[in-house]
Amino acid sequence: MERYAHIERVTKETDIKLSIDLDGSGKVQVETGVPFFNHMLEAFGRHGLFDLVVDAKGDLEVDAHHTVEDVGIVLGQAIAQALGDKRGITRFGSIVLPMDEALIIAAVDISGRGQLHYDVSLPIEFIGTFDTTLAKEFFIALASNAGITLHIRSLAGENSHHIIEAASKACARALAQAVSIDPRTKGELPSTKGTL
Repeated sequence: MERYAHIERVTKETDIKLSIDLDGSGKVQVETGVPFFNHMLEAFGRHGLFDLVVDAKGDLEVDAHHTVEDVGIVLGQAIAQALGDKRGITRFGSIVLPMDEALIIAAVDISGRGQLHYDVSLPIEFIGTFDTTLAKEFFIALASNAGITLHIRSLAGENSHHIIEAASKACARALAQAVSIDPRTKGELPSTKGTL
């Protein structure tokens, strides 16, 4: 069963082409015009072992907000589409991920109820040209459009680059667990309600 999606979304603010293969090997090709955001997405694809292609053009003359948020929207939609009917998935995933002094916990429930619970302290406002408040906007858009409950917490960290990069990796690893197929379910939905 192929778990792949390709989505193109054009608005007055952004033009995004994105594809994801949930059962890939971590091949990533990303261009958003925002260098640190490229780095976040590259970490997400590589560490989740998702094959990910993102080509995003946005109104960067305003700022990066629309580009970052809209990529989160499209990535979330693509994940939801690639999951299909969700039969056989593990559903839950979590990890405590270290990166130097930073320590991040991420947990995912593919619940159908898209929401983010985010408690991340960032010491500085910009990493290069990237406004660090946009990391939360990205994860909100991702979680709500993928239909997942996503928790991200920073347990330690002094370097904003390390904290956000670790959050991207942790989210990806937790999501990779959650989307994985558990053969013991015999193709059933992992829900007592019979729906996700």
